[in-house]
Amino acid sequence: MIIVAPDSYKDCLPSAEVAAAIVSALEERLPGEKIVSLPLADGGEGTAEVLTQAMGGRLEEAVVSDPLGRPVTARYGIAGDTAIIEAAQACGLQRLTPAERNPLRTHSRGLGELLLAAREQGCRRFLVGLGGSATCDGGAGLLSVPGIREALEGVKITVLCDVDNPFTGPTGAARVFAPQKGASPEEVEILEARMVQLAAHILENTGVDVRTLPGAGAAGGLGGALAAYFGARLQPGIEAVLDAVGFDRLAAGARLVITGEGKSDRQTLSGKAPFGVLRRSSAVPVALLSGRIEDADALREAGFSALVEVSPRYLPLETLLRPDVARRNLRATVAFIEF
Repeated sequence: MIIVAPDSYKDCLPSAEVAAAIVSALEERLPGEKIVSLPLADGGEGTAEVLTQAMGGRLEEAVVSDPLGRPVTARYGIAGDTAIIEAAQACGLQRLTPAERNPLRTHSRGLGELLLAAREQGCRRFLVGLGGSATCDGGAGLLSVPGIREALEGVKITVLCDVDNPFTGPTGAARVFAPQKGASPEEVEILEARMVQLAAHILENTGVDVRTLPGAGAAGGLGGALAAYFGARLQPGIEAVLDAVGFDRLAAGARLVITGEGKSDRQTLSGKAPFGVLRRSSAVPVALLSGRIEDADALREAGFSALVEVSPRYLPLETLLRPDVARRNLRATVAFIEF
């Protein structure tokens, strides 16, 4: 049995479509082989849909603010009294054009509005995925929503982080992730100064020091804000997703696991979906198929049995991000996997 368990390819294909392309190519190459499709998420795009389906829940919609304050329709899941919230639905990078991406201007208010919408449905337990945000506001936007603190008093919040970075410092939210969200080197330093100031404010008001808290830097500091003001427990998002889909039971009978993401590098080893899959696969070989692969030596040393780059480097990025091109490249790449 082969398990196909990828994350989404950011700005290109959701995890279900990545898995479908790989499975289709495998079925042609290995007729008769049992192949299990297991699309994943690690707190970012797709988390709400994957977890809601695994938990037997339903999807709801709410109109909330996007990262620039414009109204958008966001989806979230409900399973019993548990809400499955995905920050990226409200304040994700996919809500903005490349020209609009500027973490000095973007905010997380929409996530607070989404939390309120789920609370109004009677939810008392929250799973909040924090990957893929366009923000670096330390949760200031979320906390600005009127009545948010009172509404969430006494509820249980579990934050699903896709990284374990702290709030501030060399590996903090601003210096590591703000450049990916559109910040220039000068703007990164402005954002870091803001985050340092905000961390001091949080410590003074809550007694929680988020500066070095693992996961506090997720989604531009939303992890730290939720932990400090609402007592949220921070955990790797991929672990919760793998538990929900029964990955360990399936992996026990597999001879190969194929995973991947849009870009794999050293950050993959800080809590991203492929690394979670690798850690949970025990002695089963894990092949990594990603659009782009950097830091190959570190990824090999971590234990991936094969590294396969899906996107040809001679093609321009705008071409590679076309869904039809990505599907074609994924199918072609399967030919390079050794079985």
